[in-house]
Amino acid sequence: MKYYLLYLDPGSGSYLLQAIIAAVLGGLMFFKNFWISVKSFFIKQKPKNVLPEEESKNQESE
Repeated sequence: MKYYLLYLDPGSGSYLLQAIIAAVLGGLMFFKNFWISVKSFFIKQKPKNVLPEEESKNQESE
């Protein structure tokens, strides 16, 4: 029989916890961005950075 002596010090445990949290948050951000791109494909919205004043000026000049 082989005996494996494994040792986890507090630094290893905190590193493992940090890696798990980073993976979960990274996955959530990935799916959030994916959902936004899918939603924007089906809902054609105007860009939000155009102000109504600028939009009316652009239409008058044409």
